[in-house]
Amino acid sequence: MNVLIVYAHPQPHSLNGALKEFAVQHLESAGHSVEVSDLYAMQWKSQLDENDSSSAPIGDVFHPSLDSKHAFEQGTQSEDIAAEQAKLQRADAVIFQFPLWWFSMPAIMKGWVDRVYACGFAYGVGEHSDSHWGDRYGEGRLAGKRAMLLVTTGGWASHYSPRGINGPINDILFPIQHGILFYPGFTVLPPLVIYHSSRIDEARYAAHCAELAERLDTLWQTPPLPFRQQNGGDYDIPALTLREDILPGEQGLAIHQHSKA
Repeated sequence: MNVLIVYAHPQPHSLNGALKEFAVQHLESAGHSVEVSDLYAMQWKSQLDENDSSSAPIGDVFHPSLDSKHAFEQGTQSEDIAAEQAKLQRADAVIFQFPLWWFSMPAIMKGWVDRVYACGFAYGVGEHSDSHWGDRYGEGRLAGKRAMLLVTTGGWASHYSPRGINGPINDILFPIQHGILFYPGFTVLPPLVIYHSSRIDEARYAAHCAELAERLDTLWQTPPLPFRQQNGGDYDIPALTLREDILPGEQGLAIHQHSKA
């Protein structure tokens, strides 16, 4: 299988750096093909702007959606964007690895998403009608591919528990897992979160490597997060709200999964 690791950490000699190298070696030793997009090493350009295309804006001013769609369709995207899209096309599974900074991914990785997820490639695809509102949330160009987050945090696991001060980790990661991964079609696996990352000794590091190895070995067998497909009948279209007869009276992020476990 082909695995892409999209990696964001500025220091190679770090826990994240060591885990990334471990993942590459473990996957390759199992016979998989691995590509790594090391965003800091690549000096990835984060901002989406008119310089992302060799053609001029199609209107009087740069329009992120319209101009990215035009560049994607006409083949005038910058080379770095096209190269990352090609990696995504080749991949059977994608691992997004990053430290949790201010309750989200580092800016450089968000910039990767902003630029690589061009209109017509990752969004703005499929028919829009009274029964089908685009190919997204379970459908789309990346459907059939698996994705998993590998995240480190400085906080303790209890800080991210259901009653923890930071909020439940599944809620914090929802915009990434549901919005960035499930939206363009990925089958999203449960995340691997490593807590209290500044206090990792040799024994804990070995345990985390063993846990990571098990997750890598079961990438294609692990049951995914049971997100509801947009066009699967659970949502009223075009309002895109969960049907009133499903979990009546309940609200919150958990209702968008078939199981709230």
